[in-house]
Amino acid sequence: MKRRAFITLLGGAAVTWPIATRAQQTDKLPVVGLLRSTPAAPFAHLVEALRQGLSDEGFIQGRNVAIEQRYADNHLDRLPGLATELVRQQVSAIVGNVVAADAARAATATIPIVFVTGEDPVKGGLVASLNRPEANLTGVTFFGGSQLNAKHLELLRDLVPKAAIFAVLGDVNYPAFEPELPAVEAAGRALGRQIVVVKVSSEREFEGAFAKMVQAGSGAILVSGSPFFTSRCRTLIALAARHAIPAIYDQRDCVVDGGLISYSASFTGAYRQAGTYVGKILKGAKPSELPVLQPTTFELVLNLKTAKALGLDVPQSIQLRADEVIE
Repeated sequence: MKRRAFITLLGGAAVTWPIATRAQQTDKLPVVGLLRSTPAAPFAHLVEALRQGLSDEGFIQGRNVAIEQRYADNHLDRLPGLATELVRQQVSAIVGNVVAADAARAATATIPIVFVTGEDPVKGGLVASLNRPEANLTGVTFFGGSQLNAKHLELLRDLVPKAAIFAVLGDVNYPAFEPELPAVEAAGRALGRQIVVVKVSSEREFEGAFAKMVQAGSGAILVSGSPFFTSRCRTLIALAARHAIPAIYDQRDCVVDGGLISYSASFTGAYRQAGTYVGKILKGAKPSELPVLQPTTFELVLNLKTAKALGLDVPQSIQLRADEVIE
């Protein structure tokens, strides 16, 4: 049950920066490239959100805009080639998750790139400033990953107060994980909890990772944010259930699929806003005129059915704070 709207995005002032004018073609529709590092299957709702954002600006797929999709299926080495394909196709703009946007940036300095990231794009080197993105990049950050890990640990403490050890599952291929790890460990110390970090680079390492976390005596797991983990959420949820260990995720969709709890801004909302930005670019706006959008509201989603299966007595305070409770 939803109890309040969960995301509003803000912008700020910006300066302009000249980019190459894209050829105006009367015989074909402008093409928007969607580039992601993940498989396509788990993310059809993001494509729909992108379409909705374009529609908000008057662009309807098949009528006055086309969307060309490329997915790397979690093989990051494929991204440069896929980005080059879109550039050669002379798309009007490219939308991508953080690692895909980085590949697109390496492939073109002129085609506008609209990124969607759960991290800080300034720290990640995508833009120099949120208000003044410059160059040919701008986008949306929903800060669903490492920026909220301290809050994630607090929620785990409240859910599993007797647990002395928390595990953190990290994706070694996700650029933001290692830089944010010291802050996660510091947050654990502040809560009086020992942090056990287990890193994986592929799905075949999941089983061993869970075995390590359980062997270490972990009473709960923080699944850190990464596109790879989001694309394999159901596998992670099944492993957490098999080992009867509470886990927190950075995406609502993981909780809908059976995960215990999540806390983040809206992933879908971020892609809709990206679509709105692309629509503005198709109308003539430059990326440098569009400040990077940030969330001001976050959503707490709780799966009570999963909590009961784990034998957890969820504090009333968490249930009352939850924006959505799945029963």
